[in-house]
Amino acid sequence: MRRHEMQAAHCAEDKDAMTPSLEDELEINESEHGRVSDLIMPIVVLVVATIGAMMFTGYQSLAEAGKPFDVLGAFENTVVGTSLCYGGLIGLVSALYTVLRQRLPASDISNTLWIGAKSMFGAILILLFAWTIGGIIGDMKTGQYLSHMAQAADVNPHYLPAILFTISAVMAFSTGTSWGTFGIMLPIAGDMAAATEIALILPMLGAVLAGAVFGDHCSPISDTTILSSTGARCSHIDHVSTQLPYALAGAVISAVGYLVIGLTESLLMGFMAAFVMFIAVILSFMWLSRRPSKQIQSA
Repeated sequence: MRRHEMQAAHCAEDKDAMTPSLEDELEINESEHGRVSDLIMPIVVLVVATIGAMMFTGYQSLAEAGKPFDVLGAFENTVVGTSLCYGGLIGLVSALYTVLRQRLPASDISNTLWIGAKSMFGAILILLFAWTIGGIIGDMKTGQYLSHMAQAADVNPHYLPAILFTISAVMAFSTGTSWGTFGIMLPIAGDMAAATEIALILPMLGAVLAGAVFGDHCSPISDTTILSSTGARCSHIDHVSTQLPYALAGAVISAVGYLVIGLTESLLMGFMAAFVMFIAVILSFMWLSRRPSKQIQSA
């Protein structure tokens, strides 16, 4: 991240002089009749429609399995690809409504639609490949395999919070989904806590949640990672590589905290250990930030 920031600052003046405006670059004619609501309404509709579609597809999955409906179960069993398609189509219709209301020429609308489709084509391909890989991983039962390894291992129960954190992180990173990891690992963590040390049930459940979110955040095949890099108009691999050091630092701090909680069964000791690690990481980053960048100096 530091190297990319310094490169951007080093080349900022030349880049600003050479980079055309967004209107010139995309060859899109801006409307003079637009309103703030024309921007906000499609986004709100997109979010609401996508969440509704996730609930609906999750309800269908629960109904097919003969299970009662609940919100957490619906999110666990939702069909992400279908939900995103439904939400995107409804959001597109709402955006077209705001455009048609302004009575813009049909040629401008069709040209803008084509330019927008081209700009998102790379992200769509990455999402399709990511969903394909995720389907293959699901068919291979990778998540169940990792969870069975955790259950079969005869380890000290005081190490389980840190172990569950690590396994959940690896599982979410490999599959690109945190909700799927929640659905697999939370029941297992609860059963393991009941069978070993019931006092550690909350730290073990929290470790699963934290590890899954960390793994999903860092995964290059995660929907959120792909769409974040696309929305920022930056390289997907650059986005993944620049966020990893900060995410890994947070993960190490959390892992130490969960390890101390498991060994001491004291929430206060766990927070104190995590705080000490946090200070150590901050001091390390401060020391690294003072080091000269060889790549920038040689540029």
